[in-house]
Amino acid sequence: MEVWHFSEMAYHPGWEELGNSLRNVIPNRVYDPKVGADLYNRYLDEWALCDELGINIMVNEHHATATCSTSVCTIPLAIMARETKKSRLLCLGMPIANRLDAIRVAEEFSMIDVISHGRLEMGFVKGSPYEVGPANSNPSTVGERFWEAHDLILKAMTTHDGPFNWEGEHFHYRQANIWPRPYQQPHPPVWITVAGPYSAGDVGEKGYVIAALNSGYWSTPSIFDAYRKGATAAGQEHKKDRFAYLAMVGVGETEEEGRRRADQILDYSRMTPRALRQLQMPPGLAPPEVIGRELKNPSTRSITLRDGSKAPMGSSSVDECINAGIAFAGTPDTVYEQIKEFHEHVGGLGHLLMMGQGGHISHEDTVANLTLFSREVLPRLKEL
Repeated sequence: MEVWHFSEMAYHPGWEELGNSLRNVIPNRVYDPKVGADLYNRYLDEWALCDELGINIMVNEHHATATCSTSVCTIPLAIMARETKKSRLLCLGMPIANRLDAIRVAEEFSMIDVISHGRLEMGFVKGSPYEVGPANSNPSTVGERFWEAHDLILKAMTTHDGPFNWEGEHFHYRQANIWPRPYQQPHPPVWITVAGPYSAGDVGEKGYVIAALNSGYWSTPSIFDAYRKGATAAGQEHKKDRFAYLAMVGVGETEEEGRRRADQILDYSRMTPRALRQLQMPPGLAPPEVIGRELKNPSTRSITLRDGSKAPMGSSSVDECINAGIAFAGTPDTVYEQIKEFHEHVGGLGHLLMMGQGGHISHEDTVANLTLFSREVLPRLKEL
């Protein structure tokens, strides 16, 4: 099992003074660039440490929100491409359906891949519902734009004999000819995130790495099973290295210390869904049955425990999050057993996307968390 450290570079100093939405409607006067500069450099230091600890690096991007100040994922990736020597560099992800210039995405990724001597992993995502407004996108065509952008980016990376013409539904280029071409051939590995089983089969058909984010004990098996069915139907292999899962992880010398760290990191998951209701599910973005489920639960976002019962996400406890499978917390032995149990429950897991920093956890605690995990948990996970 490979492990990837993930942080959204949150601007948590602004959380306390905001109202019922941390997304889309926050005036940027709340952001203090001097505080933000220190936070950016802190988060970059924590990612750079991973190169020494044998942990890979994961970056994403979001827009117009205090929960994630990584508004351009390729900037920290480019910095890490130069500062690190061994860690794989995963963008999970690049919201290609919301980027107006797909060729520019191919250029950015190719340049990072070359600088890093071939350590880039490309994660393509449709983006959260909250991204529709800032990107000025049409939610009903996000899926179409996503797959056309996907096809165009890969064609640009794998076409080496001069300009080509692209006349699609959403993208038009008379002379597409990227420089540089990527270091890895034919192109860097592709990852795609999914929110449910309805799109997992499409990813399986292509044989990409599929990533489930905080889907827990209850939903993850159905997502992975749909992937396996899609892969089998298309003649693709579905080994464990095709499956990735994101969870919050808090490790300590004692159970209390590990749970305290996890509790602070979990402030991220408690805060991130805080958004105005009309921004949470734009019409046309998801299949009707998914929107129907969302409309049936208008009052709060929740997590699903192993027995199928619900707990409010905004006030969930560490015990509830461990029960749900969205957090692993405690001593190194406890965390290893929790991850192993989840790994077996979902039928095999090749990648743990570890949110080892989040919420209000300090830099010192983050460093201790990552270091202890690397020393006491990571070696055993590689044996799974």
